[in-house]
Amino acid sequence: MAGEAIGVGIFLTPAGMARQLGSPFWLLAIWLLMGLMAVAGALCFGGLAARYPEAGGAYVYLREAYGPRVAFLYGWMQLLVLDPGVTASLAVGLAAYAGAVARITPVEQKFLGIVVILTLAAANIFGARLGAAFLQSLTWLKVGALMLLVFWAVAFRLGNWSHFSPFIPQRTGSTPLVAALAASLMAAFYSFGGWWEAAKIAGEVRNPERVMPRALTIGVGVVTLVYILVTGVFVYLVPMSSITSDETFMAQAGQLLFGAAGSEIMVALVILCVLGSLAALLILSPRVYYAMARDGLFFHQVARIHLRYGTPSRAIAIQAILASLLVILGTFNQIVAYFIFVAVFFLGLTVAGIIRLKGRISEGPAIRVPGYPLTPLAFLILVGMLLFLLAFNSPFQAFFGAAVVLLGLPAFRLVLRRD
Repeated sequence: MAGEAIGVGIFLTPAGMARQLGSPFWLLAIWLLMGLMAVAGALCFGGLAARYPEAGGAYVYLREAYGPRVAFLYGWMQLLVLDPGVTASLAVGLAAYAGAVARITPVEQKFLGIVVILTLAAANIFGARLGAAFLQSLTWLKVGALMLLVFWAVAFRLGNWSHFSPFIPQRTGSTPLVAALAASLMAAFYSFGGWWEAAKIAGEVRNPERVMPRALTIGVGVVTLVYILVTGVFVYLVPMSSITSDETFMAQAGQLLFGAAGSEIMVALVILCVLGSLAALLILSPRVYYAMARDGLFFHQVARIHLRYGTPSRAIAIQAILASLLVILGTFNQIVAYFIFVAVFFLGLTVAGIIRLKGRISEGPAIRVPGYPLTPLAFLILVGMLLFLLAFNSPFQAFFGAAVVLLGLPAFRLVLRRD
C-alpha cells in the first residue's frame, strides 16, 4: 500500500502547501489530519475487505451496499474522471520537473507529458509489463531514498532550525487561512491517494479478516510518518519565505543536500518515482473496467480484450486519450481539483455503506470495524469537511467532475437496455 502513495505526492505538493499555509504548525496539522482520516478510512475498508474478500475493492462494497446503479457510477467515475485525472496530474508533474532541468517552455512540457502517457499506454497495449519484483524494488527504492534525505540533512546539519520559527503564525504573503487550508487539504489528499487500492486484492489474501485491516492501517501509518519527516526536513533546509514553486523548491533542497549537482539528483529521483507510479497506474487501472464488464455492469466494448496481445486495449486507450486532453486543458492544480472532489465523495459513500450493510440481516460474517461506530463517523465528518473546502476552493472543477459522473445515469440505462 505504501508504494501506491510514497514518492509521488511528497514531491509534487509540499512546496505549494508550505507556500500557501506559511506556517509549520498548520503544515503539520494538515498531514496529521489527513493521516487520521486515512487511518479511519483504512480501518473501514479493512472491515469491508474482510467481509467481502473479492477483487474490486470499492466497486464491490458499493455494489453490495447500494446496488448495481451506484457501482456502475463508481466505474464510470474511474473511467472518465479519476484514472485520467491521476494519470494527467502525474504526467504534468513529471514534465514540470523535466522542464526545470531541460529549460523547456510550458507548451513543450505539455507535449512531453502527452508523449509519456501515450508511450506507456502503447507499451501496455502491446503486452509490455513491469514485473512485480521491479515494482516492489521501486517501492523500497523510493522509501529508502526519502529516509536517506532525512538522515543526510539532519546528520550533517545542512539546514537551520530557525526556519520553524515562528511556528504557528502565518508568514507575510501567505494565502488567507481558509483558502490555504482548502488547497492544502486537496494536495495532502492527493499525496495520500491510493491507500484504498490495497483492498482490491482482498480476494488473493489468506485470512483477510486479520490481514487486511492490519495491512491497511500499518501502510497508512508509514505513509503519514514518512510525509511528516520529509516535509519537516524540506522546511529545515529551505525557509518558507524563499519557496516559489515545487521545482525550484526541490532544486534548492537538492543543492543544500548534494552540492552543485544536487538539483539534477533530486529531479532525477522525482522523475523516477513519478514515472514508476504512472506506469503502474496505466497497467492496473483498466483491469477494473474489465472486471465490471464481466459482471454485466459496464460496456463490454470498453473492456474488450485485444485479440493479439490479450490486453484491455480500448480501456487503456480511453484512459490515455482523456488524460492527454486534461494535460492540454489544465494545470496541475486544476487537474487535481477535477477528480479529487468526486473521489472523496465516493470514498465517503463507501464508508457510509458500512452503516447501511450492518442494518441488514444477511448470512455470513459481520463487518467488524475497530471503534465502530465512531471510526466511520469520524471518517465521514472529515469527508464532509473536505468536500466543503474543495467546493469552496475550486467550485468549477468540482462541479465539472460531478457533472461528468452524473452523465453515467443515462449510460447505466443504456447498458441495461443492451444487456
